[in-house]
Amino acid sequence: MNSIHVTVAAIIRRNDKYLLVKETASSGQIVYNQPAGHVELNESLTDAVIREVAEETSLDFTPTALTGTYLISPATNGKTYLRFCFVGNVPENQQPEPGDPDIIDNCWFSASEVAQMPLHEIRSALVLQCINDFQQGKRLPLESLNFSDDEKALALDCIKQLKF
Repeated sequence: MNSIHVTVAAIIRRNDKYLLVKETASSGQIVYNQPAGHVELNESLTDAVIREVAEETSLDFTPTALTGTYLISPATNGKTYLRFCFVGNVPENQQPEPGDPDIIDNCWFSASEVAQMPLHEIRSALVLQCINDFQQGKRLPLESLNFSDDEKALALDCIKQLKF
């Protein structure tokens, strides 16, 4: 059975340029991606994207909206990914610096420059889709995301709030 890899990504834009990380993929290939990564156990989606941005760029990311959710099954590597892409802000006085050993560099690109990259240099088609959706103004409120690390407590809380 194919498991689903739940990932988060961040759209960070400054001066009409998007921040991408230059990273070494598990295949050893050098690729560009949004700051992104896997959601860990007992971690909300917003906490995951804040952590991933900090690890890969050393920036303090504040998510403001969800640009979209994306399911690729299968991706070119045969795996299934469910990505939650966030848009948000980072302090203007902070400059990105790689913090993760797999991150080679943090680079700013215009949408045109990203679109002109050879496809083999882009980690996933989702990089392009997320930028496209951001440019189209797609935004979902963060309140649409729910997280619980205690299913029983969640059920009991919901029962109390149900209206009959």
